[in-house]
This record gives sequence, C-alpha cells and structure tokens, in this order.
Amino acid sequence: MTRTATWLACLLLTTAPAWAAEVTVTGKVYQERDGKPGRGPTDPGLAGVQVSNGEVIVRTAADGSYALPVRQGRTVFVIKPDEYRFPAAGNGLPAFWRHYAPQGSPRLKYDGIHATGSNVRNWDFALEPAKGSEAARAGFEMLVFSDSQTASKLDIDYYQRSIVEPIIGKHPARLGTTLGDIVNDDLDLYPAINKVTAQLQVPWFHVPGNHDLDMDATGDAHSLDSWRAVYGPDTYAVEEGGASFVFLDDVIYDPTAKPNYVGGLRADQLTFLGNYLKGLPRDRLVVLGMHIPLFDAAPGRETFRHADRSRLFALLKDFPNVLVLSGHSHTQQHYYHGTAEGWQGVRPLHEYNVGAACGAFWSGVKDSSGIPDTTMSDGTPNGYALLSVKPGGEYSLRYYVARAPDDYQIALHAPKVLRKGAYPAWGVYANVFMGQADTRVEYRVDDGAWQTMKRVEQPDPRLLQENVADDQADRLRGYDRSPEATPSPHLWRGALPTDLAAGEHRVEVRAVHADGPTAAASTSYRLQVGTP
Repeated sequence: MTRTATWLACLLLTTAPAWAAEVTVTGKVYQERDGKPGRGPTDPGLAGVQVSNGEVIVRTAADGSYALPVRQGRTVFVIKPDEYRFPAAGNGLPAFWRHYAPQGSPRLKYDGIHATGSNVRNWDFALEPAKGSEAARAGFEMLVFSDSQTASKLDIDYYQRSIVEPIIGKHPARLGTTLGDIVNDDLDLYPAINKVTAQLQVPWFHVPGNHDLDMDATGDAHSLDSWRAVYGPDTYAVEEGGASFVFLDDVIYDPTAKPNYVGGLRADQLTFLGNYLKGLPRDRLVVLGMHIPLFDAAPGRETFRHADRSRLFALLKDFPNVLVLSGHSHTQQHYYHGTAEGWQGVRPLHEYNVGAACGAFWSGVKDSSGIPDTTMSDGTPNGYALLSVKPGGEYSLRYYVARAPDDYQIALHAPKVLRKGAYPAWGVYANVFMGQADTRVEYRVDDGAWQTMKRVEQPDPRLLQENVADDQADRLRGYDRSPEATPSPHLWRGALPTDLAAGEHRVEVRAVHADGPTAAASTSYRLQVGTP
C-alpha cells in the first residue's frame, strides 16, 4: 500500500470489519465544472465528503481522494453533503454509486447485477453545487411517495396520470423518495416507471419493498440484486438543508418461511447507521425512510423484528429530532413510539405511515378518465405526502389526495334524509386523512355553535357503501373490487339533530391539528316530515 493510501485509510470513521476476499477501491470525489462526462482537468477534488461501502465510512482527503475496502457484491456510494447535488444518470436517477461484483449475481429471472469486472481504481464520483442552497437552509420540501406498486403498463399509466402529471412543477421540492413496492413483483417495469417519475425533475431516492424482491433468490443476500442493479445501495444516506435522510432496506427475505419476509435490519445496516450517526450533531433532524413500519400490524404479531428495532432505537436515542417515514400498509396513520416499544428518547418517536400512491392496489370503480377510485381500506384516498423541513430540526407534513384540490383534507359521510323529530341516532362522519389522537375535530349545523366530534375506530361508511354496492352488483363494477373497509384511526362522528325545521340543513366540519393547520369540509342533509 502506498503512503497516500495508508494515510487515507486512517480517515476511517471506525475500525473496518473483517472482509472476505477484500480489495481496496480508490478514487476521487470532485466538483463537476466542465459539463463533460468524467473528471476533467478543471474539475477540482472535494475534501471532507463521506464515501461508504455500506458499513465503513471515510472522508475524502484535501484533493478529493479516498480509499475503501470492498468485496464481491458490495456497493460504494457517496453521502451527498448539504450544499451539493448529484448529477443525473442516463435514466434520470441520481448518479452516486457503483457496484463491485466481478462475478455478478447468481442466475435470476430478472438478471440481477451483471459482472462488473475487477477494476478498483479511478472510482470517481461527481457532485454539483446545489441551486438555491442558501435558501434551503431556511427550509425546503421533500416529496414522499409510498407503494406505487404497479403490476402492468396500465398501472404505470394510472400512476402517471393520477400522481405524477398533476404535480409536475407544483412543488419546489429539493428531493423525493418512494418508500418501497415501486412495482408489484414484475421487476421488468422499473425502466418504465422511472421514466415517469423522472418527469418531476426532482432528485429521487428509492427504498426497496417486499414486492421489489427477486423471489427466485435462495436467501436474503441476493433478494434485491435486480433492484440494486437499477437503484444502487439498499441502505444509504443523503444530506440536504441541515437534515440527514437515511434510507433503509427493512425487508428480510426468507423463502422457507410463511410469509416469506419480515421487517428487520441486517447487522451491516446497523453498523453503517451507527458509523454515520457518530459524525452528526445531536440536534440535526434525522429522517429514516423505510418500507415496513416499525410498529406491529396487529397485537401479538411481530411484523418488524423487535430485537432489530431495539438496536435501532439504541442508536437513535440521543437524537431529539427523529422522524420515521414508512409505507407497506396501504392505509395512513401517525404512530408514536414510547417506552412500551423500547424507545428511550426524550420525547416519543414519530412514525408517519404514508398512504399509498396506488391506494388500494389501483382497485375500484373507474371514473370518467378511466382511473380507478382506489380508496384505501381506512377510507384514505390515494395520494402522496409533502415533508417540509424547517430550521432547528423542526418539520411539518401534509397529505395531498391524487387529482384533488389541495384543501381536500376531510371526507364526509352523512345521511341524505332523516325524519323530523326522530331520535338523533344518525350522524355525520369525518375522515380526517392526517388526523391524530390530538386533532381537534368539530362540527356545526346551520351556523350554530361548534360542537366537538367523537373519535371512533370503525370502518368509514363511505367505503362500506362501496362494499355493499359491489356485493349487490350482478356484474363487476371494476377490474378489482374496492377493499373491505377496516377500522380507521382517523375517523370522527357527530350526531345530527332532528329537531330543526323541515328542509335542508348545512353541516360544516373543521379539524385543527396540533402543529397548526386547519382543514374544513361541508355537506348537507334534509329533514322530512314523516307519517306512520
């Protein structure tokens, strides 16, 4: 090893593990200036940039050079600093990684990673100065998709017309992510869906899901080879505007089990995260993006391995500003981890389980544009989220319903007609898509006094109505039925008065969230004089 390589190795943030058949990769991280592919004579090296092999992290020397140990199947990637951005690869995705796989993947249905050759020199990575980096320090936005889960070219058309096209140029987002299940088992669809997402012209970072697996892999080690061939490392970090985003593969594949996957983390992922967090200021906002939620889907059912969750929580406990973004459930809710789950932070850990872009798997009755309704089982319409990062580790979240006005944040259900003077046993239901336990939801009738609505955990009557219509239909109403309605964690009820004058009455609902935003909606019902 040369003196330079020896000195670079001393920059390791932690002691390297014992690598099997390891070699040393060398290269430079540089600032792209000449606009030509590759590092040119006028492209200066960048000092202090973090480069990783998925466990070990090094920082580049003054001239931008680095050295890293790698072995077959590993990926080298750059951790983008706040003030820079990655150039786009030919497919429109950020170019920040390179595989070391001289032998390539085992034979797989979807090809996996092709043999890369054994060259380990001149692994150079480019960075470009971020536009508006000064403004980003005052806050920025990130688009958050979950479970686009396209099973066909037709589904990709739905994704394009319902999610992507309506928001092109709408949000000045500095980055975006899809939290797994990019496709629905057909991994040949990656190029087509990436082409659609690239229309947003936002640097986009992906997380793998259980429907992104190579199902013919013999174990977890090669279960994401086809995904990684397109998207790069399955666990990595990106820095932007004073916040750190750590994207994690949390799907453990076991073809001998039923189901054949469980939520969890590998030892190398926890090593990487621990090494990365060592270099962060404790007050920095840390956002984890993953597919399977950290909370259990049902009591007594360990859908994310608790031992792995405990190790993760131990690494994060000293960081007061942590947000977890997850998908997978095709419902939407906010979950706060506390001591019952083993969280030891100064305040509960906020996990936002994001509603799916595909909703209920592109199901339900099609509208006049030929796009399925695809409301999820908790009554949340399909859509996407926007994360607004603010200075000082603060953030806010907002959910946008696909192809709907921005202020569509509450869906109401009420009877059309009630008998005047009847016992007031019927009510108006408000599904507040971003509602939480501390959301204050109120209603009033005909400009009367505002009254508190009661939070109820039951199926949304709007979706129950669709279920009944599907049951009673003598032919299919859509390619796939709407999902069976399940109890919604963000549903409120208020009793409708029947002692008012006969005729129509206006009902207004408002919801005030703890972080300030107010949502509103209105409907009406009619009182009719009945005769026995």
